[in-house]
Amino acid sequence: MMLTLAQAQAILSAALAHATENAFKPLAIAVIDARGAQKSFAAQDGTSLKRGEIAFGKAHGAVALGLGSRALHKMAQDRPYFIEAATHAVGGLLMPVPGGVLIRSSEGELLGAVGISGDTSDNDEAAALAGIAAAGLRAETGA
Repeated sequence: MMLTLAQAQAILSAALAHATENAFKPLAIAVIDARGAQKSFAAQDGTSLKRGEIAFGKAHGAVALGLGSRALHKMAQDRPYFIEAATHAVGGLLMPVPGGVLIRSSEGELLGAVGISGDTSDNDEAAALAGIAAAGLRAETGA
């Protein structure tokens, strides 16, 4: 099973709707599949220059290590040298802060991840959760 373009677009649309409904700051949203290939991306008007790279880093780090970025954040606090080495190992594409959420099928199979950046990390993660739920998939934050 793989993440379809339709699912990725549904996640993106619902995450944007959640952000708009809750008056979040402008977001960049990257949805990737289990291979790390980008399936869908959007940057709302007013996002800062590198928000897209940060969003992609949150998603990529989650897929690369098989953990939601909230878990990576805890690891960064508890084992900073590991996260530093892991960041280097994955080519710098790892953001150990909430907002990178694994996407799983109803059976638990890894389909990909969504990474969001632009508001607080907790709000970024909330938008990701809303998007994944709207697509009928399971989210894994690493909490």
